[in-house]
Amino acid sequence: MHAPVTDAATPLYDVAAMRRVETQAIALLGNDASALMERAGRAAWGCLLDHWPQARRIVVVCGPGNNGGDGYVLARHALEAGREVQVLHAQDQAPRSVPARQAAAAFGDAGGRVAVAGARLPDCDIVVDAVFGIGFDGRADDASHALFAAIAASAAPVLALDVPSGVDASCGDVPGIAVRATRTLQFIGHHAGLATGAALDHVGDLAVAALALPPEVFDGVAPVAWSLRGAALESLLPQRARTAHKGSAGHVLVAGGNHGMGGAAMLAASAALRAGAGLVSVATRAAHVAPLLSRTPEVMAHALEDPTRMAPLLAMADVCAVGPGLGRDAWASGVLKATIAAAHALVVDADALNLLAASPRHLPAATVLTPHPGEAARLLGRTVLEVQRDRIASARALCARYGCVVVLKGAGTVVAAPGAGTWIIDAGNPGMAVGGMGDALTGIIAALRAQGLPAAEAAVVGALQHGVAGDRAAAEGGARGMLPSDLIAALRRPGQD
Repeated sequence: MHAPVTDAATPLYDVAAMRRVETQAIALLGNDASALMERAGRAAWGCLLDHWPQARRIVVVCGPGNNGGDGYVLARHALEAGREVQVLHAQDQAPRSVPARQAAAAFGDAGGRVAVAGARLPDCDIVVDAVFGIGFDGRADDASHALFAAIAASAAPVLALDVPSGVDASCGDVPGIAVRATRTLQFIGHHAGLATGAALDHVGDLAVAALALPPEVFDGVAPVAWSLRGAALESLLPQRARTAHKGSAGHVLVAGGNHGMGGAAMLAASAALRAGAGLVSVATRAAHVAPLLSRTPEVMAHALEDPTRMAPLLAMADVCAVGPGLGRDAWASGVLKATIAAAHALVVDADALNLLAASPRHLPAATVLTPHPGEAARLLGRTVLEVQRDRIASARALCARYGCVVVLKGAGTVVAAPGAGTWIIDAGNPGMAVGGMGDALTGIIAALRAQGLPAAEAAVVGALQHGVAGDRAAAEGGARGMLPSDLIAALRRPGQD
């Protein structure tokens, strides 16, 4: 399977790609950069009118580059529409690029005035952030930081043009102070960095303005990733034949549940059943067998005190999910060793990943790894901060190092597959930040593998199904206090309402 998984996938671009797209767009417009800026500014003014039609007092904060030029165009349209407009910029940050200077001059010719921003913005109905856009590379001077702080201190809603200033549009890193937008209007294409990581706390509602450009502007420019939303899910799930039976729906073995951690294996097994596996077995400590059968009688529970006796269980299963509640003792190491040696297919999670980080070993082809950022950091020998600064690159690095499909969990889950592509999941919510949610994801992916999906597709579809179920559970009962069992119950209704 190669990206995209479905025609519903949205291409995502990094800054280098978007600069090429902009260059090609300008060429198609007769090499007139001002024409492209005019389109962007007019689209931004239309966005403001659509969402804040009653706004009379508008503050536009402009930077010295082309993003600032877009702001000047918006300001001119607002002024001509009879709105009260104040354009501000930082000290010594007057427009520098030719099209930005032209846009500023046109604003002045329309009667507009520009001032240097102070520590506080004037009272207004809306603030337009046109400071950096894709020009932010992780570095900002003191004057720019002061602008960001002034925008943040304003009580007014914020419309960010293309990218909230202070956010890296390629990777989603927010290295310091950054604008928290109410709405972000991207221009021409979707930015990869606004789909995952820290950026998600800054973008607000996301939209894109294509600026009426022809598809040729993307010729020769490859996306860095693809975004999938919940609307695509139902068409991606395995469909059962009318004559399907439990054997044709696959057999999942969950291996885990060390002393005191049986709940993790139970959650993974329950999720595998709800995600459509025909048969689910659990190999766990003897003490957990009775509670497991009491909670989930549909599961076949096996007391496993000697990991060397796993071979018959692995032989019967189509896929093994190893790691939920596994622990890191000798028993856990033995279970992991046995599964790597004999499983038909593997999904590796939780402490199995920590054992793998401590003692790297070759993994079978088409294995799926499902680390959270802490586990990813241990697997890569990095810090969590380094992983989170560029989640796309981190997932790809794990994919390259271990030769496996990788699901890097977190806000904007990233899935990377060897030779197949990278996807970002546009589903899920903060209510899912609770122990056991990852165990549920492991069970879902294992169930999809058992039903015949290839590893990369099972990982992508499983992560999407997990996020959609979490959103449904939050909508039905609230995000606060949501439990993995709430999400698992919601798996039976895969489509969005």
